[in-house]
This record gives sequence, structure tokens and C-alpha cells, in this order.
Amino acid sequence: MSYLPCGVYHQNYREEQAFWRTNFVRGKMVLLALTAVFFVPFVLTDYLSEFILLIYWSLGALGVQLLIGFCGQLTLGHAAFLAVGAYTSFLMMTIPWPQAMFDMGAVYPTVLLASGILAGIWCVIFGLPSARVKGFYLILTTMAAQFITVDFFIAKYVSQIGGRQQDLTLSSDLIRIGPWTIDSKKDIYYFGVMLCVLLVFAVANLLRSKAGRAWVAIRDNDIAAESMGINIISYKLLAFFVSGFIGGISGAFWGAARNIISVEDFTFGKSLWLVGIILIGGVGSLHGVFFGALFMVFMLWALQEIVGMIGGTGNIIYFKEIAFGLAICGFLLFEPNGLAYRWWQSKNYFNLWPFSY
Repeated sequence: MSYLPCGVYHQNYREEQAFWRTNFVRGKMVLLALTAVFFVPFVLTDYLSEFILLIYWSLGALGVQLLIGFCGQLTLGHAAFLAVGAYTSFLMMTIPWPQAMFDMGAVYPTVLLASGILAGIWCVIFGLPSARVKGFYLILTTMAAQFITVDFFIAKYVSQIGGRQQDLTLSSDLIRIGPWTIDSKKDIYYFGVMLCVLLVFAVANLLRSKAGRAWVAIRDNDIAAESMGINIISYKLLAFFVSGFIGGISGAFWGAARNIISVEDFTFGKSLWLVGIILIGGVGSLHGVFFGALFMVFMLWALQEIVGMIGGTGNIIYFKEIAFGLAICGFLLFEPNGLAYRWWQSKNYFNLWPFSY
């Protein structure tokens, strides 16, 4: 199978539904894998912190993308579910687990899974109003999740467990998966890449399943979907659970990356940041999650460099908020479909060249 003047053709259903449909695409994915596994950790060593941040925002925005972009359920409080995952992982790691589980390196994988499940259940609780309300009213419900979870439960009670005040710390020696101890930036990076691959693969397959088609139908027209026999309440709540599960995994990863967490890591501004990522990257696109996160991380890095050059490092937070607002306004005005749409247009141009039209 190769390129033809009118594009790429497929001869059977398996070829049509394949993730990587041509040898050229397979070659690009191999190149991407080699870049992620070898080039970034060994050549761009000084920028590993930025790549870890990129992974974190990508994982967090993946759940928001599933909820908003594929199921049409608006949310402005998703950082709360990242917080649930992060605090659950830290508190569960302090439990006196059997020594055999520590020796096998099974404690952290168990904690990671439990963090995702608990965050998913918590997300479902605040997704219950979606059975009766939508649009602006659902936004208010998810905002309530942010303030109730982070500003009330976590700030007033959870973060005070054991007299720790606001911050929880964790020894990196406890973060083990089998014989692999994740105690360096390079290990954290590889761990994040592994999580990204697994979760993106899981979401991509979910979107191709019965549940994924139901989510898209609900997003496009929930009344028509219900008339076709789709139980919209069940599928909405399933979307909230999967989105919260991914958020919990993302929060647990962030805790492992920093070995310390605080309520300041999960403010309402972080929830807006996650929505901004998918708006810039492209709503309803898995590629958009990574494009948006890459844009945000690069914007932060560029701001830090510029502000550092002019000697105003103390005001970086204000420059960041201004740049974030301007970026959102600019994309909504000039590129409302996001970077993923521009990427799709570029691919089509080269795929159809010289007969692009």
C-alpha cells in the first residue's frame, strides 16, 4: 500500500480501522518512539523537567478531552480529581503494607490503580447532575467539585493528617515497580512515557468501541442518541469515571515526579489550564492533547527565558497568566479548531501532493 494521487486507499475493513495505515506512518511512529526513548533522555538531558511537565499536562488534559471533546460534558473543575489521585497515592504509601509486597515492588502499582479508581468514583459523584442538567449548569457543578474537594476537604482535613500542615512528602525509595526504583528524572520520564502510551492506547480503543460511539452520539445530539436506544445517563457516568480515573493516574504521577504535593498544585487556575490545553490543541482530537500541552510548556519555558533576561523573575506568574489569556483568545479567534486541525491539513496537503485541492 502506498500513496496515490487521490490519497490512500484501503482494500478491507482491517486496513481501514488500523491505527497506522501505511508504511510511511509506521516509519513516523518508529522515529517518534526512538526520539522519546533515546534522543530526549540522552541528548536533551537539561530539559527533562520540561518534558516531565509536558507528560503531566498531557495526561491531565487527556481526561478533560474525553469528557469535553468526545462526550460533550463540560467541566471546569478537573484539577480536583488530579488532587484526589495525588493525595490518595501519598496517603496509601504511608500504610504499613506487607513486606512481601514491598520486596516484589507491587505497592506502588497497587496504589496507582487505587488512586485512579478513587478519583474516578469521586468524579462520578459530581457527574451525577449531568443526568438532569447540561451546559452552563453542568459547568457550575464541576466548579463546585473543585472548591469542595480541594479548598474544603483536602485543604482543611486531608492535608492536615499526621500534622503535616499543607505539604505531603514521600521518599523516592518507596516508588518502585517490580525491581525498578523510580528515583531519578530519567526514571520519572520513562515512567511518564509508559503511562502516556498505555492510557492513550486505552482511550483510543475505547473510542472505537460501543461506549466511544455512544459518547460521540451524546456529544453531537443527546436527544437523538436517546431515541436510538442509548442509555445516555449510564454512558455519561462512564465517561466521568474514565475521565476521573485518568486524572487520578495523572495526579499520582505528578506526586511521584515531585515527591511533594500541596493544594497549590491543584487550584482552580489549573483546571482552567487543562481546558485551555484542549482548546489550543483541538477539541475532540487525541493529537490535540499533546499539541496543546506542548504549546503550553513551550510558552512557559519561553516566558521564563524572556523574563529572566529582563530581570523580572519575581513577576513570572503575572506574565504567565497574561500569556495564557492571550493565547486562548488568539486561538479562538484565528484557529478555533486548534493545532490538531492545522496538523491534519498539513498531512493532507503532503498526502495528496501534487494534486492537493
